Amino acid sequence: MSELLVATWTDGVVVFGETGREHELAGRAVCGLTTDGRGGVLAIVDGHTLQQRNSDGAWTTVATSDCALACCVACGGNVYLGTEDARVLRLTASNELGVLVGFQTVEGRETWAAGQALVNGVLLGPPLGVRSIAATTDGVLLVNVHVGGIPRSTDAGASFHPTIAVASDVHEVRAHPARPNIVAAAAAAGLCISRDGGRTWSIHTPGLHATYCSAVAFLGDDVLISASRDHFAPRGRVYRRPIDDDVPLIPLGDGLPEWTQGIVDTHCIDVRSSRVAIADRAGGVYVSRDAGRSWSTLSRDLPAPSSVHLLTWQGAGGF
Repeated sequence: MSELLVATWTDGVVVFGETGREHELAGRAVCGLTTDGRGGVLAIVDGHTLQQRNSDGAWTTVATSDCALACCVACGGNVYLGTEDARVLRLTASNELGVLVGFQTVEGRETWAAGQALVNGVLLGPPLGVRSIAATTDGVLLVNVHVGGIPRSTDAGASFHPTIAVASDVHEVRAHPARPNIVAAAAAAGLCISRDGGRTWSIHTPGLHATYCSAVAFLGDDVLISASRDHFAPRGRVYRRPIDDDVPLIPLGDGLPEWTQGIVDTHCIDVRSSRVAIADRAGGVYVSRDAGRSWSTLSRDLPAPSSVHLLTWQGAGGF
């Protein structure tokens, strides 16, 4: 059985599964959907609560925080959370949240800057904060700061070291689910690829209609990346290319709209086996069941999605 969870900024989580479409946590702000490493899902609810969903669809509160939470990841038995004020917290065995001091003192932190912009006299966009966190299969922790590069830890968060240039303006970092040396990031500078576990990076733009990239994911030995003119662009596109071949990116098609309605933002592409899900800013949700060779539309009008997450169990059926 397969389920697709689509979290929204204003109205909970929409679940597409074998029984149709269901609605969970209605009226709540939900973001940061990710696996808990044990068959369930973690999410940030109403900005200050870490909640867990089990396979029956029941949500429980794991921990709460005084500071605003933005994202989370489970790694090596630990859960790490990024905050809107550029801190990283770790969940303790007693379900308390402790600040990682090593992240507070990472080299170059003084050069980080907020991602906000003045548009028509209105300050828009996020403050300086942690936008995404990824963990490689061998336990390397990668924290995407917006705007502050991707600090990297090899000792479970005790210490961090800067990697990519702050000016790359990274919006999401992802680790390959089977190849620990392969990491990718979506940045305003383009598609960023690391072949040494996030130590060093190369930037790739050939084939893109614009370099501003917001979301990234791995599909086997390919990488998927979303691109648009800027964060507020009325349309965007999703591209694909092999990880190991330095060739131009190619737009996805075969049932996927040529242009998405608004950008496909951070956490809005997910892959599980041969299934792929994409959500755009206007609430369009598109899925592929055959590794991106063909696409169908699940919805065109959800409240603004914040993240998507695929769950797969044994058996047929699902979205």
